[in-house]
Amino acid sequence: MIRLTGVCGLVVAVFLFWHQGEEQIAEAQDSSGNTQQESSWIEEIQKVFLPSEQCKQCHDRHYEEWKGMREQTPDLKTFGRADGALLHGTALSSPVFKTIMGLWLQTDPTEEERTACLACHVPAVTVFPQHTDRILNQVMAGGKHVQVEGVSCSSCHLIHDTQENPKGFPTFQIKPGETFYGPYSKPDDNLVHPSQESNIYREAKYCAACHFSKVKDVMRADLPGEILKGIICQDCHMERSTGSSTSKRGSLTRPIGRHWFQGIVIPGIMLSNRNLQAEWFPRVDIEADKTKNSVQGTVLVRNGSLPHMFPGGDPVLKQFFVKVTVKDEQGNVLSEQEEQFGRSFEEILRGPIPQPLVNGGMTRRIPFTLSIPDGSAPLLVEASLSYALIPEPSPDLLNRYLETLASEKERDAAEKVITDYSSTRLLTFRTITL
Repeated sequence: MIRLTGVCGLVVAVFLFWHQGEEQIAEAQDSSGNTQQESSWIEEIQKVFLPSEQCKQCHDRHYEEWKGMREQTPDLKTFGRADGALLHGTALSSPVFKTIMGLWLQTDPTEEERTACLACHVPAVTVFPQHTDRILNQVMAGGKHVQVEGVSCSSCHLIHDTQENPKGFPTFQIKPGETFYGPYSKPDDNLVHPSQESNIYREAKYCAACHFSKVKDVMRADLPGEILKGIICQDCHMERSTGSSTSKRGSLTRPIGRHWFQGIVIPGIMLSNRNLQAEWFPRVDIEADKTKNSVQGTVLVRNGSLPHMFPGGDPVLKQFFVKVTVKDEQGNVLSEQEEQFGRSFEEILRGPIPQPLVNGGMTRRIPFTLSIPDGSAPLLVEASLSYALIPEPSPDLLNRYLETLASEKERDAAEKVITDYSSTRLLTFRTITL
């Protein structure tokens, strides 16, 4: 009996020890499956950059626009696959960002380059650079594993000024604290957070802190055209309406802007003024002469009145293709050439940021010379302007990235994204008769 009691006591002790260990493991994980160590650095960031879900409680309209939940128009559904899908609120956890980042990481960027890259995609790293690789690990894990927000409510509304950055970009200046900044001269008092006016929210340099090189031509007084006087990014990319910025209280007569930030390279998709965007769209003209054995001349890519570089958006990844074709009377191709403008994955963030294809209000002149077969009669010269959203990775780079993925399903999904985003899309063209 004594021996049985001792055995029972041992079993109970072992069970209690095991059960206590299970409870400790359970307590060491949060609802997302993160360990306490993983949660601690996330909480450190979120103490400064509050999760946007908290802002939603009052600012539900802006939250839904930022997240892409409101007014899903046919424009976004039609072109969203490759051109409008990366809204600020969803970009960081999207398979597109994961794939492009995965390719670039295979080029062995330095720690400084990795932080510089994330500085615009995740402004929190400008305050917490020590967490750059932790955030990248979440991005590469994909989807639900991304617990840190990228371009969030807090990361935008903690910006109170811009500054000179010796490393280039970004140039925004974040002021961690309880105060949120915005464009209103007399912000309403509330019990949630202090609010303060900052003039930068009414200036083009606010957006240009990350979308660099886009608006430097706006500042030039010598460019012709009324459209360049007083125009800022927010005028077009944050459609104006009147109302309250919160759903709970506030003035109903204030001008408020949409937080969708739509506006891409396809004409007519910017909702604020489709006709105006069509007028701003780039044009292609041709100057050409023929000799006995060649056709030579210049393709002119005109940016017209657009108050920033063409076409905008990502100033690093986009690729442009200018193709010139000479045909005879029957439409047979006699000769053609194509010139590509853009950088490879291996060149991104190494060295100076490349100049845009065409600056605002300017014309880019691209010379060409095409040899013509003996006895042929050239009649038509065609010039086309196309673009791709990302450079096409080399076979070696592509294979290295695909090898990092765990399943065939992931590899197939990545290849689809790469094919889609590196495919060329026609923007505009011109044909002349010799």
